[in-house]
Amino acid sequence: MLEQRRTTNILLLIIVVPLVFYLLKILSFIFIPLVFSMFIALLFLPLMRWLGKHKVPKFVSIIIVILLIVGGLTIGVELIQLSSKQIMASDSGFFEKAELKLSEAKLYIESNFGVEFQENKDILAQFFQKDSIGSTVDFLRKFLTTILMTTFFVVLWLAESINVHKLLNNTILKKKHASIKAFMKIERDLNTFIKVKVLVSLLTGIGTGLACVFFDVSFPIFWGLFAFVINFVQMVGSFITVILLSIFAFVELETTSTLFFFILFITGVQVLFGAILEPIFMGKSFSINVIAVLVMLMFWGFLWGIPGLIMAIPITVFIKILLEQFPSTKVIASLLSGNDTKLI
Repeated sequence: MLEQRRTTNILLLIIVVPLVFYLLKILSFIFIPLVFSMFIALLFLPLMRWLGKHKVPKFVSIIIVILLIVGGLTIGVELIQLSSKQIMASDSGFFEKAELKLSEAKLYIESNFGVEFQENKDILAQFFQKDSIGSTVDFLRKFLTTILMTTFFVVLWLAESINVHKLLNNTILKKKHASIKAFMKIERDLNTFIKVKVLVSLLTGIGTGLACVFFDVSFPIFWGLFAFVINFVQMVGSFITVILLSIFAFVELETTSTLFFFILFITGVQVLFGAILEPIFMGKSFSINVIAVLVMLMFWGFLWGIPGLIMAIPITVFIKILLEQFPSTKVIASLLSGNDTKLI
């Protein structure tokens, strides 16, 4: 009888797990804003509690938080507008320089390594094709929809209309003490991760922008914003920033030594904030194995695209804490944490 029950549970697991992932994929337009909003709500939860202790009505507290979020978004939009104006007003002839530099690089590689390159069509002409413009409009529509849905879910989280503690207590963790303990740990760890990630990303963006100013690389505001946003993608974001900015600087900077020191500087910024300060701020108890991080990045990136890459680590932390609550799954939780190589 026991053996039959175990076999049935395994068969149900084989059926249920792919079904859950399929639902996460096709209902991503709901789950992505829901998860994003949870992380945003966790960031402002201490402020909500502080306002509650000072007898501020809940609806007033929610309005204050919404105004803070709107203020942050307004600053972001203003910076994007400044960056756009800077790019539009530029007369540096970047594309002409890029074409010249690439031609020189192609000639050097062909003459020294015997590699032959095929002629390609105009990249700009391909970019402004009708299909590309249609895709851009579709992307903007989806982006605005996601923003509105995220704002809606943030209000629900802050108003406690969505209660994770009760959900855990009624479903996964049936014991009240275990659910409270797990919820407190999830809240504390995710709150720490979000705060540290925002701070580190902000410092990385500022450092990258200042490096562009110091080495006279064009569009420092744009590159600072880009480094700030892409840094939320764990591990991969730092490489993308360094590679893209190095390619751009290769076109912009004439002196080879200046280019070398610029690349060294922006790499140093990524290492300082991402590899040194971030683990210190996170603390020793908050750790995920590097291999687990790479697997989760690939999995959630495949499932939800760029939002999945951004949320992969917080979701992994959530899963790891839940797995630690059951003796049968503690082994999996320890594999996620790892004993030797840790990322954060």
